[in-house]
Amino acid sequence: MTPLRTALATLTLAAATLATPAFADAPKVDVAGSADHPVLKRFTGSVLVGYAQQDWDQRSFPDASGVSKTENDKFNRPVVLEGKVTRLFYLSPLGKSPLEVYRNHQQALAAAGFKPTWGCENEAQGCVKAYFALDGYERAKGMQWAEGDLPAAGGQHRGSSWPLAMSITHDQARMTVGTLSSGGRTLHLLLFTSMASNEHTNRAVTYVEIVEPKAMPTGQVTVDAKAIGQGLQAEGKVALYGLFFDTGKTDVKPDSATQLDQMAALLKAQPALKVLIVGHTDNVGAIDANLALSEGRAKAVVAALTQRGIAAGRLQARGVANFAPVASNGSEDGRAKNRRVEMVLQ
Repeated sequence: MTPLRTALATLTLAAATLATPAFADAPKVDVAGSADHPVLKRFTGSVLVGYAQQDWDQRSFPDASGVSKTENDKFNRPVVLEGKVTRLFYLSPLGKSPLEVYRNHQQALAAAGFKPTWGCENEAQGCVKAYFALDGYERAKGMQWAEGDLPAAGGQHRGSSWPLAMSITHDQARMTVGTLSSGGRTLHLLLFTSMASNEHTNRAVTYVEIVEPKAMPTGQVTVDAKAIGQGLQAEGKVALYGLFFDTGKTDVKPDSATQLDQMAALLKAQPALKVLIVGHTDNVGAIDANLALSEGRAKAVVAALTQRGIAAGRLQARGVANFAPVASNGSEDGRAKNRRVEMVLQ
């Protein structure tokens, strides 16, 4: 340990020793609402004390070159990943070393087909730099934490305690990053194990991040009446992703109401306007089935608009299946863009 780090550690321990408030014991149960990720089970006896999951977010992982050789807090060439993100923070049983915990995770991952991209097991390999590059403050944002602290295991610091949240350190730190195939998908996984807060806790902690690439959810922005009118004027059509249907179904879901209201508002503001309502699908399924599905959805939208006071004679429903894609059907993101309803000028 460098003189600076030794001094910082001494100051931290001195502050903890002088603190007088009563501290909580270490958590004994998982934080509410949390669960192990299906591809990685916990080290036996560990408690899942920190948890967050976002349906779609962005994270940065190191690539095969690891950490920067010139900067202390940077990955050399960070890889930006997008998709479903799960973050987990485990507190290991008292007395279990970070090495034992890390090796067990390594073995479990190898058995599951994990392919490492980069890793480190000591300061010479970049583990201290990896600790700072992780930036625990940023990684901890939005995480839910169990109630409890990290009490000293005994000795001269008995009665002292340290905060639990994101208590990874560079002490006995080890890290592995790579990919894992599951259910036809390639998941990206980062795992970091170290002492919890300091050696006096006699505990190891493990931080895990798993990114499951997936298409960003679409249809979350309603096109208002003004924008619909501008789109019709400029291009003669406008795609409306705020209309929702269950897979393989033609019924318009209730959360489409806002978009339907805006479509009706435009038609009421321009009483001479006549439009086609055109349903589109992706290329999954047979053509005939997709033709029927796309037309059924268009008719359902027309019915919803007539219920909002629009004369049926101003509306025509058509379905064109997957004959007019706006993106490649080779990816889920492209297929999501192709599944749409358009309003087209007659």
